[in-house]
Amino acid sequence: MKISAYTGGMVQTNGYLVETPDGNFLVDAPEGITEWIREKGVRVDDVLLTHQHYDHVMDAAALQAGGARLHAFSPYSTELTLEAAARAWGMPISVPPYQIDSLFDMERPLSLAGVEIAMAHVPGHAADAVNFYLADAGVVFSGDTLFAGSIGRTDLPGGSTKQLLDGIDRHLMVLPPETRVLSGHGPATTIGEEAAGNPYLE
Repeated sequence: MKISAYTGGMVQTNGYLVETPDGNFLVDAPEGITEWIREKGVRVDDVLLTHQHYDHVMDAAALQAGGARLHAFSPYSTELTLEAAARAWGMPISVPPYQIDSLFDMERPLSLAGVEIAMAHVPGHAADAVNFYLADAGVVFSGDTLFAGSIGRTDLPGGSTKQLLDGIDRHLMVLPPETRVLSGHGPATTIGEEAAGNPYLE
């Protein structure tokens, strides 16, 4: 398995390409990732969305138009993308509309491209936030729940600091300390590093 990171869009959002002998998939769809995989010459059949805030789904429609299936916790809505709220803030954010092809079944792991992916619903930053844990690879895609030295902001619609911290404690900090954390913004870290030094988790 090979995991490559892409960063793009107005708030420097990370997306990840996971390549396996049985297929390839993306985690999140920030602006520009469609062109990035095209330049790589890689075919992507599936896109897993950690959540649907605008910066994580700007290229969702383009990827879908290219044949990729979109997977998420909830159906598409402008409330989830924050477009509705952004207009009230005077921010002209516009996400090309898309349709979610498959909603996650949170009762069982997801099997994709020969990989078993354990999923956890961790709201608090976003109502539909999901983390993806690839045990065999020792990697968790945390979206905007946990960052290197920080956590996701909770002042957006539907946010809750208590809910987010409870979810991080229950679903992320129980993972092996060497687990690599690949988040929606910023550099990679590990569960052990965050347990030892993240000021929000004290």
